[in-house]
Amino acid sequence: MQQPRIPTCTYRLQFNRWFTFSQARKIVPYLHALGVSDVYASPYFQASPDSPHGYDITDHNKLNAAIGSRADYDAWIAELHAHSMGQVLDFVPNHVGIADSRNEWWMDVLENGPSSSYAPYFDIDWKPRKFDLRDKVLLPILSDQYGRVLERGELQLRFGEGRFYLFYGERKLPIAPGTYRYVLEIALQHLADQKEEDFYAELQSILTALEYLPKRTETEPKRIAERIREKGVIKRRLERRCAEAPQVRQAIEKALAQINGKAGNPRSFDLLDELLNAQSYRLAFWRVAAEEINYRRFFDVNDLAAIRVELPKVFDAVHRLTLDLVSAGAVTGLRIDHPDGLYLPADYFEKLQQRCAKALGIELPKDGRAIYMVAEKILTASEGLRKDWLVHGTTGYDFTNQVTQLLVDSSAETAITRTFHRFIGRSMPYGHLLYAKKLQVTKLALANDVDVLGNMLDRLSEQTRWYRDFTLEALSRAVRETIACFPVYRTYLAPGQPLSDEDRQIVERAIGAAKRRNPGIDESIFNYLHDVLLFRFPPNLNAAERAAHTHFVLKFQQATGPIMAKGLEDTVFYIYNGLTALNEVGGEPQQFGSSVETFHERNMDRHRNWPASLLATSTHDTKRSEDVRARIVAISEIPELWRRSLQRWRMANRRWKRTINDLEAPDANEEYLLYQTLLGTWPIREDGEPESAATQEYVERMQAYMAKALHEAKINTSWIQPNKQWDAAMQDFVAKILDSSLQNKFLPIFLPVAKEIARLGAINSLTQTLLKLTVPGVPDIYQANEIWDYSLVDPDNRRPVDYNRRREMLAELPGAVPNELMRAWPDGRIKLFLTQGVLRFRREHADLFQRGEYLPLRPSGMFAESCISFARRLTHKWIAVISARLSSRVGFPSIGELWKDTTIELPQRLSLNKAHDLFTCRPMPVKHRKVKLADALSVLPFAVITNV
Repeated sequence: MQQPRIPTCTYRLQFNRWFTFSQARKIVPYLHALGVSDVYASPYFQASPDSPHGYDITDHNKLNAAIGSRADYDAWIAELHAHSMGQVLDFVPNHVGIADSRNEWWMDVLENGPSSSYAPYFDIDWKPRKFDLRDKVLLPILSDQYGRVLERGELQLRFGEGRFYLFYGERKLPIAPGTYRYVLEIALQHLADQKEEDFYAELQSILTALEYLPKRTETEPKRIAERIREKGVIKRRLERRCAEAPQVRQAIEKALAQINGKAGNPRSFDLLDELLNAQSYRLAFWRVAAEEINYRRFFDVNDLAAIRVELPKVFDAVHRLTLDLVSAGAVTGLRIDHPDGLYLPADYFEKLQQRCAKALGIELPKDGRAIYMVAEKILTASEGLRKDWLVHGTTGYDFTNQVTQLLVDSSAETAITRTFHRFIGRSMPYGHLLYAKKLQVTKLALANDVDVLGNMLDRLSEQTRWYRDFTLEALSRAVRETIACFPVYRTYLAPGQPLSDEDRQIVERAIGAAKRRNPGIDESIFNYLHDVLLFRFPPNLNAAERAAHTHFVLKFQQATGPIMAKGLEDTVFYIYNGLTALNEVGGEPQQFGSSVETFHERNMDRHRNWPASLLATSTHDTKRSEDVRARIVAISEIPELWRRSLQRWRMANRRWKRTINDLEAPDANEEYLLYQTLLGTWPIREDGEPESAATQEYVERMQAYMAKALHEAKINTSWIQPNKQWDAAMQDFVAKILDSSLQNKFLPIFLPVAKEIARLGAINSLTQTLLKLTVPGVPDIYQANEIWDYSLVDPDNRRPVDYNRRREMLAELPGAVPNELMRAWPDGRIKLFLTQGVLRFRREHADLFQRGEYLPLRPSGMFAESCISFARRLTHKWIAVISARLSSRVGFPSIGELWKDTTIELPQRLSLNKAHDLFTCRPMPVKHRKVKLADALSVLPFAVITNV
C-alpha cells in the first residue's frame, strides 16, 4: 500500500509579489545541494496583491497572480520534481480575507445579506442583541466615526456595468439591488421631460421589478433562487438601457452627484445616509469592532472573516484546487493553519485525509493518513498532541521551546529574576499577569466573542427552571472568568465521542481557578457552566435543546484559543521580559530552563508517538529568529555581568529619557527589553569583533521592533489608542543610544558584552541546529536561517533573502577546512557547513533518522553538564551526536583540551568498527567504549560520530 512521502528536511519559503514562483524555481538547485528534500510553501492562493504573507486568501481556487501564473507555478513544480523534491503547502481552512473586493463570497453577502447563497459559509450572527444590527453585518472599516466620514464626502456612490457600488478609499462595497430605487427614482425625475421615450418606460419597469424582488432577509431556498435570477436580469436590463440610451446614464450620474452630497453641507448627505442604512451592512469606525462586530474573525483581525469549513459545501469549495494539486503530485504534504479555530478539528483531519486518498487514487492506509500532514497546534508544557488527529505531528513550536529551555542555565534563575525585578522596580508574578491580560482581551479585543457566548448560555439557562434565575451578567462573567483561567488553548469535546480525562481535567482546573478568583460570584453558576462544558446537560431536553447546548460547547472551544493567543503571545510576551528568549509561541517563560534528562524524554516520546513531526527553531511566527534567541538565552550564563552591565547602561542612557505625565519614557521594562534585543541582534565583524557603530538601517529596524513591542504590550501605548508622545520618546531613545558620536557613553560599555554574548550565542545556535537535524522528527529551516540570521518578529523576518550570497557560500564549502570555518565563525559558513553535512547524510540514510531508536548518552567528567549527547541506531547503522551547552563554563570556542576529562560512553550495541566523525572524516579514538570530548570536539564544538 502506498505510504505518504515523509520529508527528510523542509525549507520554508515566504511567497509574495516580491518572491515569486519564478524566483523559487531558480533556487531549487541550491536547496537540493543544501540537502533539503521538500519546500514548505507559505499560502499562495489569491489574496490581496500586496499581501506579504498570503493568509488573507480571497479565493482558495485561484493562484495569486502577483506571485505568478499557472505556467510559472508548473515550471517551479517541474524543477522540484527534476530534483526529486516535494512540496508541503501551508493551507488555511479557517478564514478568508475580506478587504479585497475579489472575494466573491463576501461581496455577495454584503450585497444580499441573509439571502446570500454564501451567508451560511460565514459565522455571522444575524440576530445580535443590538436591534439595529439585525440582518446586517457590522463593517468596522472607517478611520473615523461614521457621521464625520460621511459628511467629509469620503463615501461615494458610483455606477458601472448595470450595478451600483460604494467606494471608500480603495475599498469597494456592493449596493443591494433593492435599494437601487434611491438612485433610479431621482434619475427618473431628471428624465421627466422625456416621458414618451422608450427608455423612460423601461426605467419605470425596472423600478417595478425592484419592488417585487425578494427581500434580502429571505432565507427560503426557492426565494433565494428567485432573487438571484431576478436581480441578475435587472442588472443586465439596466446596463443594456444605459448603453442604448446615453440619456439614462447621464440621468443616473446626475442622481449620484445629488446623493453623494457636498462637503460643508451636512444635510446634502441625508439621501446617501438613508441609502446606506438600507444595506445589509453597517459601516462603523474600526475601533467599535471589539464590542459590536457580529461575524467571527481570525483572532481580532477585522479583515479576516472565519468560514464554516465544517459544512460539506464549504469544505468542498475551499479544497477543490488543493486536492487537484495533490492529485497532480504538485503538493505532497499539507500544513494546516490554526486547527484550534476549527469547529471539530479531528473530523476535519479525518475528512481531509480521506479526500487526499481519493485525489491520489489510493486506498486509505490503515492508520488513516494518506498524505503527510502537520498541524499548527500550540502545545503547553504538559499537553500532548491529540492521538485521534490524523496528522503526522505539529509544525514544531514545541521543539523550539524544548531546545531553548535546554540551553538555559537554570542555576541562574534566582539571580536573573532578582536582576529583572530590581531593574523594573517591582515583582511580576507570571500567573497573575497572564490571567489579567486574558481577562483584558475578553473585555476589549474579543469582547463581542465572549458576549455572544454569554448570550447563548443565558438562552440555554432559560430552558430549565433550575437555572433560569441566573442573570445574563452573571453568566457572561462566569464565561469570561473561566476563559481567562483556561490553562491551555482549548479542549476538544465532540458530540458522540467519549469525554477524555485530559479535557475533563482542563475544564475542572479552569472552573476551579475561576471560582477561587471570584468568591463574590455564586458558585452554582460556575457549577452550571462546568456541567455544560463537559456535556452534562440537564435531563429532559429535547433534541433541539441538546443540539443548542452542544453548539454552545463547540463555540466556546473555538473562542478560548484566540483569547489565549492574544493574551499570551501578543501581550504577556511583550511584558514579561525576564529572559525574552523564553517568550516564544508555545513557550513557558515562567519556567527557567529544563534538564538534559527532560530533553531526552521529550525526544523519546516524539520518537514513539510522532516521529515525523516538524522540528522548528525559526518560523514566520516566532518572536525572534533562532540565532537571536540563541544569543539572548546566553544571558543566563553570565548573570553577574548582566547585572553590572544593566546598571552601567541605565546610568549612561538616563539623559535620553523623557518625562511624560510624571513617568519616564521609555519605562524600565521597555528599556530592559531593548537591551536584550540589541544583544541578540548586534552585528559582528568577520574578525569576531562587534561593529563599532550601528547603521541607519539597523537603527530603523530596532525602532520598528520596539514600536511594535510597545503597542502589543498595551501598557503605555497601543494599536487602538496610540500614545504619540510615548511612541516618539521610544523612537528617540533608540536613536540617541545608538548614535555613534563621541558623546555616546553607551556603546563603549555595551560592545564588550555584545562580543561575549555573540560568541556564546554562536555555540548555542550551532548546538540547536545540530539537535534539530538529528533528534526524532523532520527538521524545518525557515528561509535564510541556514546561515546566521538576526531577524526579529514579522515583518522583520520577511525581508528579502540574498540567495546569490548563500549559493556562493555553499559552492565554496568543499574547499573549506573545518577548523578554518570555526575560526571564521562570524561569516556564517560554519552553520551552513553543519547544515549541509547533516542534511546530505540524512538524505542518504533517511531510514536511520525516521525509524532509528533514540539512545540518550550520559557524559561524565568536569564538564558533563555542558554537553548534550545521544545516539540514533537502526540495525548495524548508528550515529552519536555530541554538542556543547552552557559553553561559558568550558570556554570559547569549546573545543579540544578545554573539555578536560569529560567523556561519553558509547553503548555496547553500537559497533565501533569504522567509527569516524562525519564533519572532519577523522577516525574517532575510542578506549573502553569511551570517547574523550577533547578528541571528539578537537576541531569543532559539535560532532556526529558514525560507522557509515
